[in-house]
Amino acid sequence: MGLRIGSRYGAPSGTFLYCLGSFTAALLGQAFNSWAQLYYVDILKLPLVLYGTGMTIYGIWNAINDPLAGQWSDRTRTRWGRRIPFILFGTVPFCVIFVLVWTVPQSVQASANSLFAYFLAMAFLFDGLFTVVVLNWTALFPEMYPSLGERSSVSATKQALGIVGMIVGMALAPAVRDQLGWTGMGIIFGALGLAAMFLSLLGSKERPEFSNEQGLPIAEAFKYTFVNKSFLTFVIMNLFVQFTFVLLPATLPFFCKYVLGLSDAQNTLVLAPIFLVALPMVWVWGRITNRLGPRRTSLLAVAVLALALVPFAFVNSLATVMITTAFTGVGLAGVLVLVDVLIADIIDEDEVNTGARREGAYFGANAFIMRFSVSLEAIAFSVVMGTHGYNPTLLVQPATVALGLRLLMTVIPLVSLALAMIALYYYPIDGQRRARIAAALNQRRGDAS
Repeated sequence: MGLRIGSRYGAPSGTFLYCLGSFTAALLGQAFNSWAQLYYVDILKLPLVLYGTGMTIYGIWNAINDPLAGQWSDRTRTRWGRRIPFILFGTVPFCVIFVLVWTVPQSVQASANSLFAYFLAMAFLFDGLFTVVVLNWTALFPEMYPSLGERSSVSATKQALGIVGMIVGMALAPAVRDQLGWTGMGIIFGALGLAAMFLSLLGSKERPEFSNEQGLPIAEAFKYTFVNKSFLTFVIMNLFVQFTFVLLPATLPFFCKYVLGLSDAQNTLVLAPIFLVALPMVWVWGRITNRLGPRRTSLLAVAVLALALVPFAFVNSLATVMITTAFTGVGLAGVLVLVDVLIADIIDEDEVNTGARREGAYFGANAFIMRFSVSLEAIAFSVVMGTHGYNPTLLVQPATVALGLRLLMTVIPLVSLALAMIALYYYPIDGQRRARIAAALNQRRGDAS
């Protein structure tokens, strides 16, 4: 049985502590996604071809480890539960590897091949441990909070703390780097992530009836997961949304440097409005979700995010880009809140159909598909920047680089978000169907949802 705080599931103190895990996931994950590309390509001069190749190989590795980790978690049985042991014993090595990402020895930097091998090894280890820790922490969410009201409220708190993690990992990273260097940034962020994830364990708990259930065998689990229409439409939508999420923060530092001519320190001013707006908006989107339902709210949030990207085609100053990033924060907050709510509904539907509680399988399968967004981003960035003349060894980039960066900030993500909305249109869990699933679960469990 998992560690418990308070007298019931969802007690306020336990909920806040549990949600601190979102700070760790966002801080370390976004710091890696936002700055590793700049660090290895622009600072350490890893050739674009090697970087794109490394990220593609890394994506294949992620495609393998995520669903296997989820299945392993679903079928684990210990006296502490299915999920908590993975979080407890995986957090320290996870945070240590994060530090090593930013601690490249001088001897490694001297050779492109050595730098490529080091980058690939760190990327493999970082994401493998990220999967073990964060997947299991996230898999607790549908189990701990079964109703739509709880899920939208707790998801808002999760995402608010996640946004704080993003602020530190993205917007404040340049200031920390200026003072402490890349390795110093890694140490500070790694220590913060370690503390928050261990505190989250104090609010984490597992329902004994779920921990005692026997998960499906791996072949049967994959079959039920990947023929599920609800999951397939969700995961297609989420792939295109996550591709946009990875592309924008990875491209924005280059956009600020080579299109707007801003300093590294001014990146903080550009990124800050996203999070300052998104932070209060997560609760607004939580209320909208309760009113409109998850599917219609998701369509609205993706549409708002897409509209916010249009001005990147013509912004040309610090002030105009700050206004644009502030608007981006509105749609970003909505999508962040809705992803966990949607997949929780899919897991509930699956329990009705299979009789098994398989959070690990679904979060693992979702992560399996989402990891391709990282490889797609690396390919899109490498191809667009390469064809537009970007060369990290040049002191002054050709004028065509600015055009390539505007394409990466507007046309490509707009197409991606349009495809996400098409997938959402066909997502089937809404209205009466959602009510029928809740009623079937209540009958199966014999208690109120």
